[in-house]
Amino acid sequence: MCEHARMWIDTHCHLDAPEFDDDRGGVIARAHQQGVRALVVPAVWPAGFAATRQAAFMAGGAYALGTHPMWLDAAGDDAAEALARALVIAQEDVRCVAVGEIGLDFGVPNADRGRQVALLEAQLKLAREHGWPVLLHVRQSVDAVLAALRRIRVPGGVAHAFNGSAQQAQQLIDLGFKLGLGGAMTFERALHLRRLATHLPAEAIVLETDAPDIPPQWRYRTAAERQGGAQQRNEPAELPAIAQTLATLRGWSLAQTAVITTANARAALPRLAAFFSDD
Repeated sequence: MCEHARMWIDTHCHLDAPEFDDDRGGVIARAHQQGVRALVVPAVWPAGFAATRQAAFMAGGAYALGTHPMWLDAAGDDAAEALARALVIAQEDVRCVAVGEIGLDFGVPNADRGRQVALLEAQLKLAREHGWPVLLHVRQSVDAVLAALRRIRVPGGVAHAFNGSAQQAQQLIDLGFKLGLGGAMTFERALHLRRLATHLPAEAIVLETDAPDIPPQWRYRTAAERQGGAQQRNEPAELPAIAQTLATLRGWSLAQTAVITTANARAALPRLAAFFSDD
C-alpha cells in the first residue's frame, strides 16, 4: 500500500475557523493528497453551526454540533436550547456524527465553573437523548468531566487532546471513550504525553490535528517569531506526519497505525462508516 493510499481520519479539525478563510479549498486538497480523507469538524457555538456544516460538506467530511466551554459567554444562556433545535434537524444528516465540541476548561482565567458544568450536563443529556457520542474538551478538568459523565451516561466518543493521567485515561476508556492524540505528542519534551501514547491500549487511540491549533513541533514558532510574522498554523495534511510519531513510539509501521486509528475512530463515531471507506 503506498503512502497516500492509506486512509487517515482527523477526528478533530476546526476547518471552519477564520484562519482558513483565504485558502480553505487548498487546505482540503492538501489533506486529501496526504490521504486524510475524513475530517471531523466540531462546532464551538450555535452561531457557527451553519459554517461548521458548510466546511464539513466542502471537505466531504463530517461534523459535530455543540458549544465549547470557552465560548460559553458568546453563546449566551440559550446555547443548550439552540443545540436541542439543531440536533432535531441534524438527526437526518448522515454527516453529523457527534455532539461537540463540549466539555470543561478550568484553565480559563476566572472560569465560571458552575456555568460550565451546567452547560456540559445539558449538552450531555441531549447527546444521551439522541444516542450520539460526544467530542470532549478536557483542560485542567478531567476529574470534573469524569464526574459529569458518570452522572449522565452517553454512548462514548473522543476525549480530544487528552493529557491527563494514566488512571484518568483508563476511567475514560472504561466509560467508552477513545483518546485523541495530536501535535502535542510530537514534542520531545512532552514526556508524560509520549509515555501515555506509548502505553495506552491500542484500541483507545485516535488521531487528530485540532487545526489550526496545536501545531506539531516542526510547525511551532516562538512568540517572538510569531510577532515577526512567522506562520505556525496547523493543517489536517500534517496528520500522517503526526501519526509517524505515534508509530515510532509504539513500534508500529505507518500502515499499522493507519489501520488501527481508523478502526478506532469508526468505533468511537459509528456514523462515519456510512460514508467513509478505506478502499
